[in-house]
Amino acid sequence: MTRSDGSDGGGWPDVVGDTALSVRVPEADPFVRTGSSAHITVLYPFLHVNRLGEAVHRELAALFAAHEAFTLSFEGFGRYPGVLYLDPLPKDPVEVLTKEVTRAWPEAEPYRGIFDGGLEPHLTVAVSEAPHGDDAAHEALAARLGPLLPISTEVTEVGLVVWDGSRWRERVSYPLGRPEG
Repeated sequence: MTRSDGSDGGGWPDVVGDTALSVRVPEADPFVRTGSSAHITVLYPFLHVNRLGEAVHRELAALFAAHEAFTLSFEGFGRYPGVLYLDPLPKDPVEVLTKEVTRAWPEAEPYRGIFDGGLEPHLTVAVSEAPHGDDAAHEALAARLGPLLPISTEVTEVGLVVWDGSRWRERVSYPLGRPEG
């Protein structure tokens, strides 16, 4: 959801009012070179902000509250074409959240269908415009940052962010493992 030059929105057909569900990973902020905060996407895009009424917020709160908090660790890097990422372990808790949200809102197709079936959970560190344009730079970055691993984070909530045309802004967060009321 960010350009390799650090500005938001590159490579994605972001529309003002797009939303996404993601897990913030502040422990990884020093690793990220994309201009955004460190996060793992649960679902991008979700519903347009105009569709987020009280009923949707209640359903999201209940869905996420039904899942216990979990710990993710990051011990190494992975690659997609043009992307260097931290590989979260285990992946299962994030994958389960994605599956449940897409089951409840099947019109929210992961990554607008750009990647057949979506992508595995990952924390983007660096992106290049060309699929293999920055392989050497990504290798050097991974070598420089590798000694700082492993890191871990306790995931206790999922945030909903909204694209305002210039950046992603957090709108609300939904606690894990804590039913409302």
